[in-house]
Amino acid sequence: MKHAHSTFAILLFIFVITGYSNAQSFQVGAAMRNINPDKDSLYLAGGKPNRPFMDVHDDLHVKAIHIDNGKQNITLLTFDCIGLLYPVLEEIRAEIRSKSNDIAPEHIVMSSTHTHAGPDVVGIWGKDFTHTGVVDRHMMKIKTNAVEAILEARSRRAAASMEYAVGEHGEDWVKNISEPTELDRTLSVIRFRNAQQKNIATLTNFACHPTIMDDATTAASADYVWGYYRYMDSLQGGVNAFFQGSIGGWIQPEDVPSSFEQANFYGTRLAQYASGILKKGKRSATTDMWFRSNKVEFPVANPMFKVLSKNGIIKRSFGENVQSEIAFFQIGDAQFATHPGETVPQMSWDTKKLMKTNGPKFVIGLGQDALGYILKPTFFDASKQIPHSDYLTGMSVGPQTMEIIMRTLQKLSNQ
Repeated sequence: MKHAHSTFAILLFIFVITGYSNAQSFQVGAAMRNINPDKDSLYLAGGKPNRPFMDVHDDLHVKAIHIDNGKQNITLLTFDCIGLLYPVLEEIRAEIRSKSNDIAPEHIVMSSTHTHAGPDVVGIWGKDFTHTGVVDRHMMKIKTNAVEAILEARSRRAAASMEYAVGEHGEDWVKNISEPTELDRTLSVIRFRNAQQKNIATLTNFACHPTIMDDATTAASADYVWGYYRYMDSLQGGVNAFFQGSIGGWIQPEDVPSSFEQANFYGTRLAQYASGILKKGKRSATTDMWFRSNKVEFPVANPMFKVLSKNGIIKRSFGENVQSEIAFFQIGDAQFATHPGETVPQMSWDTKKLMKTNGPKFVIGLGQDALGYILKPTFFDASKQIPHSDYLTGMSVGPQTMEIIMRTLQKLSNQ
């Protein structure tokens, strides 16, 4: 009888300890795939059109981080490219739906780093405005490799702790050239580590156009994000992912010479700062997760989008409205929101005010979509004479987009 009581006590102890361990950890897996362009007729995106791709300076990737708490799972994707359009996300989700019953396809979040030295995935940087710059073969590679990375990330999941840190960075090189006083310099970083304290994945959210090279190169590159990857990879291994922030209204490197040395330098500094603040990072107090999203319709006031769509330059339907999606979600102490394009810093600040957390607040620019510049109504008022507003509004679907996004995020935050 005494032996039976002892056995029961041991089993109860193991059950309690195991249950406590599971309650305090996520299951996290990460993977990446190369999405370098092949040697076919590709054009690099960003800057001027008609810039043929010639070679690869540094590898471009899709990176997938799959996070599960036993009740919910969320998959984060980031691509080294100018900005993938919403139909690509829908195609990736459909493929995952057909291949896995364990991954929530509606909880897949897609983002783009917005490098100006990646292949055209939109269509407007081809030979001219009568020829699309998109190559179907390359788009298929991007989607296929994204699906492979998601499936591998799911298969590699392991018990993981979550730690995070928040700071500010880039005072000497990141500027807003339209409205100099408006700039969200927040750098938020999250790290998931396994039981052996090895890095599984690190997520960094920071706002700055990757345009140190801009149109000064015919070689594919992740720009300064490459320098960030390079340092973080050598420092801690794992999958290190960069999530772009609010870069609209024109957040970019200023007074930085166009060279790969400079791209590496500033990317390395970014990584050094992120890894430095993580040394004093906080452990997430919860493993709670939830995910909310809404499909939205944006009025297309800019006729250019309709013309380019009708002529097959942009392979997406732009009618009186265009459909997109906005997501708002939580992972542990962190909350996240997606912006479907290049949004002004005011939208970043306003979005973070909706987040009810003391942890990091990720605003993912070019999240779920890449609908060009998303601007305040004042940019569309010529009398305000905001610098570069003619170009920025010319790359915007219309003046109502900001209001619809913020109204949708307000609704999602209150559910």
